[in-house]
Amino acid sequence: MMLRRGLTLFLPRLVGLLVVACCSMSIVYMLACTPKSDNQQLALPRVHSPTVKEGYEAILQEREEQHRNYIISLKKQISQLKAELQGRTEQLKNMQNQYPDSLDIQLDHSKPEKAQANLLAFLRSQVDRAEVHSGVKLSTEYAAVPFESFTLQKVYQLETGLTRHPEEKPVRKDKRDELIEVIELAVGSLNKPDGVSKAKPRVYTASDFVEGIYRTEKNKGTLYELTFKGDAKHQFKKIVLFRPFGPVMKVKNENVNMADTLINVIVPLAKRASKFRQFMQNFREMGIQQDGRIHLTVVYFGNEQMNEVKSILENTSKSANFKNFTFIQLNEEFSRGKGLDVGARFWKGNNVVLFFCDVDIYFTAEFLNSCRLNTQPGKKVFYPVLFSQYNPSIIYGHHDSIPSLEQQLIIKKETGFWRDFGFGMTCQYRSDFINIGGFNLEIKGWGGEDVHLYRKYLHSNLMVIRTPVRGLFHLWHEKQCLDELTPEQYKMCMQSKAMNEASHGQLGMLVFKQEIETHLHRQKLSNKKT
Repeated sequence: MMLRRGLTLFLPRLVGLLVVACCSMSIVYMLACTPKSDNQQLALPRVHSPTVKEGYEAILQEREEQHRNYIISLKKQISQLKAELQGRTEQLKNMQNQYPDSLDIQLDHSKPEKAQANLLAFLRSQVDRAEVHSGVKLSTEYAAVPFESFTLQKVYQLETGLTRHPEEKPVRKDKRDELIEVIELAVGSLNKPDGVSKAKPRVYTASDFVEGIYRTEKNKGTLYELTFKGDAKHQFKKIVLFRPFGPVMKVKNENVNMADTLINVIVPLAKRASKFRQFMQNFREMGIQQDGRIHLTVVYFGNEQMNEVKSILENTSKSANFKNFTFIQLNEEFSRGKGLDVGARFWKGNNVVLFFCDVDIYFTAEFLNSCRLNTQPGKKVFYPVLFSQYNPSIIYGHHDSIPSLEQQLIIKKETGFWRDFGFGMTCQYRSDFINIGGFNLEIKGWGGEDVHLYRKYLHSNLMVIRTPVRGLFHLWHEKQCLDELTPEQYKMCMQSKAMNEASHGQLGMLVFKQEIETHLHRQKLSNKKT
């Protein structure tokens, strides 16, 4: 009885609960399925609905959840911005600690004058960070950022880009506009009154521009050094400009007088009398007749062909009335480093520019000026990248005859390549060469001594100017790699030999010569049949 009475009392309550649950589910279904308006707001319950209160509560709860999520998102973004601002602040603090004298970057936008001054201080600090006033120590020979050289018409470049041309008329508009802007700015700077001289100033134009070099350090800016004709022969004007990720800034405007700057050309030699005769023709025309401020030092190894070499030197001396030469003879095995070192130390006059040269090199008078302009005692040494000539027999094999040497000296990808792996031809003041310790005299024979000296300069505080030059050529000659060379030297010699013959395309034509001739023969037969 008690159980039946309990069930009778419980069943109505259970039915009531089920009715309430069904109603609640209906309300939820209605709210979920009601279409949203254009502004994505939920539809409100009907006014006469018995569940108006519950509906509003559900909507308010959902709105509150949306706002809560939005606030969380805003807080997250604010936190990220704070972290980024903190990082930027740390960077600026580190920069301020690194450059306390020239850098005070706290850009207060409420004070525009101060902000502009701080920004200018930052840009000027980029000049101090870059290799403008002095060199920096570098770890390897590959760490040096090379310069590229340019004239009014052409750019001589190591990074040949898509065109693969070692020289080009700038086809990219950005490069062309950049160099034009720099030349115009330099001309404007030269024509700006100095306020001191009362004489009528000379008006410079772009036609006075001789040559320039530039390089970009990606985390600092672009450095430009431009040379203009001076007021007299052998005098030049040099303008140094720097673009620190923004406007170009004038760094230096100085007069450069090279009238009394002598170059001592040092040539180590063993045998090769015929090559020396060709070298002396070039030396006489460019060094004696056109330049005139030059000395020649020949360091000769052994006795074979020595008299012939001395006779060539003496005949040139008499015919050209040239007395500025020194002949040193060493009775020992040939060593390029030893010969250059002996020649450099033998000089007893004032500090002089040394040009380390080989007998198979052709240079112009313009190069000799570049040699002077890119060296400075205690400051700069010059490592030009010369243009190496391919085998003329391969290049001009389809011609009736091989052109004269002067006609062969053309900078094109079909005729040669920038010898960017060679460091043997270099210009530096004798004082810098002595202070750096000279050559490693333990290196014998061919190769290795030039890289060793180059690394010494890179490890010093001297600035190394590395740039391709249009007036320095390595003349092709058949290379012989001797058995006496060390394995490393022999490998270097063979690599150099392979690269000297011809371009990839020209060598490919030789490799597939038989296939090409077969194709031409078939074509000829086919044309006869038709």
